[in-house]
Amino acid sequence: MTEIIDAWMQLPNKEYLLNPMFDSLRRWPTNWSSLALDNPSIKHEEVMDLFRSQGVTRAIASAWWGPAGPMITNDEVAAAVRAHPGQLVGVASVDISRAMDAVRELRRCVKEFGFKGLRVLPWLWGLPPDDRRYYPLYAECIELDITFCLQVGHAGPMCPSEPGRPIPYLDNVAHEFPELRIVGGHIGFPWVAEMISLMMKHPNVYVDTSAYKASRFPQELISYMRGPGKKKVLYGTNYPMLTPAECLADIDALDLGDEVKQLFLADNARRAFKLEVA
Repeated sequence: MTEIIDAWMQLPNKEYLLNPMFDSLRRWPTNWSSLALDNPSIKHEEVMDLFRSQGVTRAIASAWWGPAGPMITNDEVAAAVRAHPGQLVGVASVDISRAMDAVRELRRCVKEFGFKGLRVLPWLWGLPPDDRRYYPLYAECIELDITFCLQVGHAGPMCPSEPGRPIPYLDNVAHEFPELRIVGGHIGFPWVAEMISLMMKHPNVYVDTSAYKASRFPQELISYMRGPGKKKVLYGTNYPMLTPAECLADIDALDLGDEVKQLFLADNARRAFKLEVA
């Protein structure tokens, strides 16, 4: 069986699915709006059954922490990872406004739970990634040898999108922390060319395609995947927004070839997150 790794997903709970922050997302006809209406208390086991049935063998699941506190806690993610060994990989989230508390929480998640990354959403905090409040965490990610994840591109929720612009903000980070492995989520639209330029420039910068069906990939990204970016682009869903089946549909129509398709669906995620071979 070919391995497929989802590089960006959430294990939703009721608070997360129904949070007013996501009113704009629930207006879209997506899996998110269906779950919020029909099954807001969905269990982790149901999510994993869905992923297995739709061909995803491993998923990288993130906690969610914003200025108002956690919506999906690190301990919730850790419990799911323990319940599904080999199928779930944990990514931490922390309160970046409290530097030492954040560093200590990140250490706990890595050393006690085996998490492989940290995710912070710049639009959620209203702070671009070169803000000083991120910097202790970048240093700790390097020391722990884990990956830093963030959203690049516009914000779907009703928050300003400017913190998600790759240049100059993420470019500054990659210059100042060249050892830091960085995965930008959600392609980077409408600044896809900026994101590609960063990946061309910085060896440790990657992007994933979460929140986008293959039929909506920008042509410039497809061309990059087929050529110099074949080892830089990761498959992702942004579940609960989209399901694996929705994001896997039409991939063959991209004409990536067997090598690039394998890199995209699994190998690049293993490299970016330093995952063991399943």
